Amino acid sequence: MPFRQDLYKFCPQCGGRLEKKVIQPKEPARLVCSQCGFVFYLDPKLAGIAIIPWQEGLVLARRAIEPGYGLWVAPGGFVDVGERVEDAVVREVREEVLLDIRIRRLLNVYSYHGRSTVIVAYVAEVVAGTPGAGDETLEARLFRPEEIPWREIAFASTHDALRDYLKSAGPAQATFVGP
Repeated sequence: MPFRQDLYKFCPQCGGRLEKKVIQPKEPARLVCSQCGFVFYLDPKLAGIAIIPWQEGLVLARRAIEPGYGLWVAPGGFVDVGERVEDAVVREVREEVLLDIRIRRLLNVYSYHGRSTVIVAYVAEVVAGTPGAGDETLEARLFRPEEIPWREIAFASTHDALRDYLKSAGPAQATFVGP
């Protein structure tokens, strides 16, 4: 869903009406309280995902929730306030695909024009468990690079992270070219 600034109407400090105003030239209009002057900065939401190579495949989860119900994603989710991004990814992977993982390296950071979520993607390794469906997952499955269901990927960040991983994974996987 594209980011919509107009969803916010009232000041979180005093309840006054928020209005769009340019505070600094060359910056976008900000939401400013008409009563107390509070500037309501709308910051991005942070999420983390894991690309998990295991047994000659990559672990993907089929979503059981919207957005993207029934489509495939790299397991992950939103970071809670005060939580380390890496810890959130470990927690979310356990919840979504029932695997205990260890973060190996940062893959990339993805942000998209008009979207409010910034996604941090890691490469991780399985330390325990077998892929299975968690609370928000219809199924968890391994895909060899040539089997990845590119047209059934829910989010651009999963698509981009899979491509980046495959490009960096070495000759055996770098030869695969998807849509």
